Amino acid sequence: MEIKDSRIDGGKAFDWGRTSEEYAKYRDIYPDEFYERISAMGLCVSGQSVLDMGTGTGVLPRNMYKYGARWTGIDISPEQIAQAERMSWEAGADITFKAVSAENADFPSGSFDVVTACQCFWYFDFERVLPKIADALKPGGRLLILYMAWLPFEDRIAGASERLVLKYSPGWSGAGETKKPIGIPEAAYRYFDVEYREEYDLMVPFTRESWHGRMKACRGVGASLSEKELRDWEAEHRALLEEIAPEKFQVRHYAAAAVLVKKL
Repeated sequence: MEIKDSRIDGGKAFDWGRTSEEYAKYRDIYPDEFYERISAMGLCVSGQSVLDMGTGTGVLPRNMYKYGARWTGIDISPEQIAQAERMSWEAGADITFKAVSAENADFPSGSFDVVTACQCFWYFDFERVLPKIADALKPGGRLLILYMAWLPFEDRIAGASERLVLKYSPGWSGAGETKKPIGIPEAAYRYFDVEYREEYDLMVPFTRESWHGRMKACRGVGASLSEKELRDWEAEHRALLEEIAPEKFQVRHYAAAAVLVKKL
């Protein structure tokens, strides 16, 4: 499904369905610490019902399934949901998935203890989605917003790869990330109070092939370039990695979380 949003990439169209295979193979990269910090907050654990919005290929529910929560995942892309269903079945995880946008999701009031949004919150139409989230949560329920990004100004390989993305997608708005708290839109304060926020550093391991796949799966590359542009980018990026990166390396990232509690 093609998406255009003036807030993102200058309105350039992108389609996550075009990169679902790479997304499934190369985007399951969160270290164990990422999940352990969530469970340490008492979120997404046994006895809780959790809705993961913008679930993509189901990375978050699949990796947190061992903590015992009951998971439902939704995503606007049918291709992403197909990958999520396949990978969860292969992992023996009983997770319900549905291809639907956050704006069009419809769940009975008070269905969930926790709603999560990992790497996707800023895509939502806040005026439409936030009241839906609040209604879907039980009294005192939590909205957990999660994010992880490489740091191009602190990591040489990440910076070089990012500059190559910008060569092919100069309007790509995913560039130039720095460590900062998750921004909370004004609309959220009508329904939620901010309970907790944190940011922390992470080193994420890659090979040349897995980093190449990770970059290809990003919005500015696989989800938006033409076939010829993508072939050219791939050739140039592989050559770049041969020049600057060892076969195995780590990329400096940061992760951030924000916990919002539903107003009583």
